[in-house]
Amino acid sequence: HFHSIYFYIHSMAKDFTLDIYGEMLKAAIAAGYHLTSFEAYLNKPGAHGKTFILRHDVDKLPDNSLRTAQLQASLGAKGTYYFRVVKGSFHPRVIESIRDLGHEIGYHYEDMDICKGDTEKALLHFEKWLARFREFYPVKTICMHGSPMSKWDNRLLWKENDYKKYDIIAEPYYDLDFKKVFYLTDTGRKWDGEKVSIRDKVDSGFDLSFHHTQEIIDAFNQGRMPDTIMHNIHPQRWTNSPVLWTKELLLQNLKNQIKGQMVRMKR
Repeated sequence: HFHSIYFYIHSMAKDFTLDIYGEMLKAAIAAGYHLTSFEAYLNKPGAHGKTFILRHDVDKLPDNSLRTAQLQASLGAKGTYYFRVVKGSFHPRVIESIRDLGHEIGYHYEDMDICKGDTEKALLHFEKWLARFREFYPVKTICMHGSPMSKWDNRLLWKENDYKKYDIIAEPYYDLDFKKVFYLTDTGRKWDGEKVSIRDKVDSGFDLSFHHTQEIIDAFNQGRMPDTIMHNIHPQRWTNSPVLWTKELLLQNLKNQIKGQMVRMKR
């Protein structure tokens, strides 16, 4: 019993570090996957056989995203980084550095939440910030921010508007068939956080579930992963700093309790 508790704590302490994230990417490469951005995948779907789309929601701590981007670049991998407009995410130096490493930059929009559900205001806000992001990168994909504590779903902006008229080729929740693309998200700081996820949910065609990152690594090593995968990570969670790691763990556990309560109330 003591041994199993020790093993659990040890495996927890190793998870959500940059080190184990790097191990997961290396396992994917060794299993023959092409590690790519969402935009590059859309331009040539299926061109590289087995594909691992690397998506990142930069909700806060943008320097963490830069470290993730540097790690990926060192492995020859490219990903997509979606930045919010809030002060804790929007950081020109970091955006430029990540772009210069060869990664895609996208807009992590939350205009409905910021404009309190006023669609006209939200659309103007979206246009303004899309233009701002395009000063750094010719943005081709966007992705909603879940805003779990808000009553407004940011995707409602597209109920009567069309993002494609802004020369946007895709939004993952609208334009990916998750029955064919396996979706792997660390929402709630866990790989199986559906119970505490308010909006980061998809209709998956796969009966696969993982708890620890090591289980994903094992699945790559054993050839059990689907041919096309999109991961969505929040780089603020992935760090080798014991202080930041512990802080994120405690904060996320508190958020999960609140979100779990909200999910139960909605039912």
